[in-house]
Amino acid sequence: MKAVLLDGFGGLEVLKVGEIEKPTPKNNEVLIKVAATSINRPDLVQRAGKYPPPPGDSEILGLEVSGLIEEVGSEVTQWKVGDRVMALVGGGGYAEYAVAYANHVMPIPASMSYEEAACVCESYITAFLNVFMIGEFQNGETAILHGGGGGVNTAGIQLSKALTPDSKLIVTAHPDKLERVQKLGADLVVDYTTTPDFSEAVKEFTNKKGVQVILDHVGAKYLAPNMNSLAYKGKLVIIGIISGIKAELNLALMMVKRQQIIGSVLRSRPVSEKGEIIAEFTRRALPKFADRTIVPIIEKVFSIDEVVEAHRMMEEDKHFGKIVLKIADL
Repeated sequence: MKAVLLDGFGGLEVLKVGEIEKPTPKNNEVLIKVAATSINRPDLVQRAGKYPPPPGDSEILGLEVSGLIEEVGSEVTQWKVGDRVMALVGGGGYAEYAVAYANHVMPIPASMSYEEAACVCESYITAFLNVFMIGEFQNGETAILHGGGGGVNTAGIQLSKALTPDSKLIVTAHPDKLERVQKLGADLVVDYTTTPDFSEAVKEFTNKKGVQVILDHVGAKYLAPNMNSLAYKGKLVIIGIISGIKAELNLALMMVKRQQIIGSVLRSRPVSEKGEIIAEFTRRALPKFADRTIVPIIEKVFSIDEVVEAHRMMEEDKHFGKIVLKIADL
């Protein structure tokens, strides 16, 4: 089968399109003929050699796919050949065929295209898990979502507006993306290039109460302003560390305000746990995609042969929403 292969680890030059053997599903897996996948930030980290797939998962890049079920394992009863599906995978998305655990698969609503469906399983489930399941974000509360314009951030905005319509969202963003983030539904947008310490803006917006949930992928640089922005019993959920791993923490403030700092990664969770997360997402969020309340935002669709250009767009942060890699016409 055709796939994107890595010629070592490094920059864009290691991405090569070549041929590799088609995978075979295990008893509890399905084989999917892939229509599309998407580019996610972890793909770039894995390409650099710093984010290996979980043991047993494909070393091919790609964390989510959409397509048609080609084959089912002997223990699989909920899916059949020909089903139109999207799936979260531990790796292997940049290829004509990918295997997925049966409980990591969701049906594609009739209203969605394969390209739209290829955007859902990594970014939207990540946002849903961390904002709603871990953060326990409720209607009427206020949250901060960092990194305005990225896949997880735009997913978080859309999910929050659909599932908690009376909530308020504060989003930090690059100046080039401020307007689009605001149009998407952010109630306050902070330019992080001019206001690296956003805590004062947050205090003013919330009348000094602070926010209930913060979704952060920045890490060390934002720890102090994040904690200063959290409300009593607020939760900081950290899903990335692009600015570093070490920072000073005011333990007294955290204790007095009973704040929580929670680290979270989706990819390395046990198979059964990811299945439970996907089941909850299917129940609560998927209907919002079916009725088009949520429509995945796609910056551009590239062909598999244009994978270098797709990664370059992600590296240069020139996208808003998702970057899709089309594998085949189905």
